[in-house]
Amino acid sequence: MTKYGSYPGARPRRLRTTPVMRRMVAEHRLHPADLILPAFVREGITEPVPLAAMPGVVQHTRDTLRKAAVEAVEAGVSGIMLFGVPEDAKKDAAGTAGTDPDGILQIALRDVRAEVGDDLVIMSDLCLDEYTDHGHCGVLDAQGRVDNDATLERYAEMAQVQADAGAHVVGPSGMMDGQVGVIRDALDQTGHEDVSILAYTAKYSSAFYGPFREAVGSSLRGDRKTYQQDAANLRESLRELALDLDEGADMVMVKPALPYLDVLAKIADEVDVPVAAYQISGEYAMVEAAAEKGWIDRDKAILETLTGIKRAGAQMILTYWATEVAQKLG
Repeated sequence: MTKYGSYPGARPRRLRTTPVMRRMVAEHRLHPADLILPAFVREGITEPVPLAAMPGVVQHTRDTLRKAAVEAVEAGVSGIMLFGVPEDAKKDAAGTAGTDPDGILQIALRDVRAEVGDDLVIMSDLCLDEYTDHGHCGVLDAQGRVDNDATLERYAEMAQVQADAGAHVVGPSGMMDGQVGVIRDALDQTGHEDVSILAYTAKYSSAFYGPFREAVGSSLRGDRKTYQQDAANLRESLRELALDLDEGADMVMVKPALPYLDVLAKIADEVDVPVAAYQISGEYAMVEAAAEKGWIDRDKAILETLTGIKRAGAQMILTYWATEVAQKLG
């Protein structure tokens, strides 16, 4: 028998003895207000279209999108990030539907703003990839490369029409150099000084985007490695961060979330603006697929992943589980 006094004096397990004890000393807590719901609205459909690679997620009709927005408000979700999916016939080399005031995303923004007003922060994806016939995030030059500066001109137009349609926040996700500054100028010059920019500061070229390509009906040929960040690089994300802040970003984001928690933590330590992380389609699909096979506990895995993202420094989390989780937390 071990002598009295030789036991450890410090016993961290004392603070893990009961559920209430663990709750009381928890360092991080998820809250519905942390969450933002990404949502897809597709042109020309009369019923929601389920996504095979993302069980439980759909391409919305205008009507079901409005209902989803109301449901998010009722659950206490803070925001909704809208992605438009145009008819294939409307895609072209310049992504014209993305700057058409009557394009599907602009219509959806007006719909949601009319439905929920300021009760939900309405965000819009500011990128051309959904609208181009080649699937890239910008316009191409004569050699088939994404033309950075020509793309910026298109982004300035997109910012204006999205703000006109009712977006509280625009989210430039194309990773063009100088995009935040050009968009800030375009917004300010058209009377939209109050519209915020959520900069996709560290958006990595990732294998986990696969299911998203189905969600937006992507026409991508090739890859986006010449403008999205390389998975090997951390310092590069800090350079992107400095540039985005200098250009006027109101909030910054890391995407994907789980494979880049170190990047998220580093950025969160560096800034005094709100930090977001996007738990993307592949992250969602992995959990859903493993749970469907009975390999993991779905609900516990969802909460664990979201808690990990918050612990790493995210104040806001874009997740396809936003409304479901908010309802459970509420």
